[in-house]
Amino acid sequence: MVKKTSGLSREFIIHPGETLKEVLDDREMSQRELAVRTDVTETHISNVVNCQKDISISFAKKLEYAFNIDASFWINLQANYDKEMADFNEVNNISSEEFDILKKLEDIIGYMKQIKIVEEEANDSLLIIELRKLLNLSSLTRIPDISHAGAYRLAESTNADPYILFTWLRLCDLVNSKYSVDKALDIERLKEKIPFIKEVMFENVENIQQRLNEIFAECGMKFLIIKHFRGAPVQGVIKKDSDGSLSLIITNRHKFADIFWFTLFHEIGHIINDDIEDQLIDYESMDSEAEERANEFALNTLIEPERYMSFIEKGDYSLEHINNFCKKIGVPNFILIGRLQKDGYLKYHHYATEKVKYEIEDLA
Repeated sequence: MVKKTSGLSREFIIHPGETLKEVLDDREMSQRELAVRTDVTETHISNVVNCQKDISISFAKKLEYAFNIDASFWINLQANYDKEMADFNEVNNISSEEFDILKKLEDIIGYMKQIKIVEEEANDSLLIIELRKLLNLSSLTRIPDISHAGAYRLAESTNADPYILFTWLRLCDLVNSKYSVDKALDIERLKEKIPFIKEVMFENVENIQQRLNEIFAECGMKFLIIKHFRGAPVQGVIKKDSDGSLSLIITNRHKFADIFWFTLFHEIGHIINDDIEDQLIDYESMDSEAEERANEFALNTLIEPERYMSFIEKGDYSLEHINNFCKKIGVPNFILIGRLQKDGYLKYHHYATEKVKYEIEDLA
């Protein structure tokens, strides 16, 4: 089924035969005379003038002799007409299936308009055309058929939606392409910067993105926080860039600050553990040796394991004890509270007022 839509206006698409007729009228030349000068039949001339036949390259060369107008002029007229007709047919012959996909992508498209990746005025068929170009696809229906780093193997076992996931990953690429760093990736430098990254945990939320950008740039890394969308269960993307730098993109899916920082150090763990070939897409709820190593790195970096066990052994989970302990080890109390909740020493409603939330709009 094809859904007819308004788009380009057919009446403004000019066939090159109309221009040929204007030239004939201007020179007061008959179609019969042009047929003789170009060595074609009069019927052929009539078909072109009446927009029933195209101007071929060989006929364009003959018109060059007849009118002393370069063949490229006629060739370009025909090429422009063909392109405009293709655009017209494309806009007005979009399947209803693609319009259904467009509805599915409504939230992420709204965000892409907000950050100026998609034209604000683009809607309906013209929006589908723009998305095809951004996603490098001739039809949005082909999205599930593309293997994107194993993205769609998760669809059956998680709430991943292949259309949203694919578009989100492409969004990451498009945003990332706007940024650059002037250094190659330096893992040793990254290790040295861990204490400085931990200090950012105490910053106001509006300063976090900029401070992390500055620190990671010194390590030859681009750092971005991209808004999460339901249907794309990704917590991070790490990608090696052609200039020798590395891009680290994370989401803020759960909004809680302790999860944000755990996720960040989890991804740093992947980088330091050399888990990346060209690209690593880190989906939530994935189990593997590499994920376990990254988890361990994050846990032990945020709170040294010996100190954490020492705290647990005392069995005092009062807010006063938590605050004093966090002050000694140099982390915000929400880091320890989140860890204690995850490990079952505290219920998730305990110290709810101490839990900090980050809004993605603050970090974008």
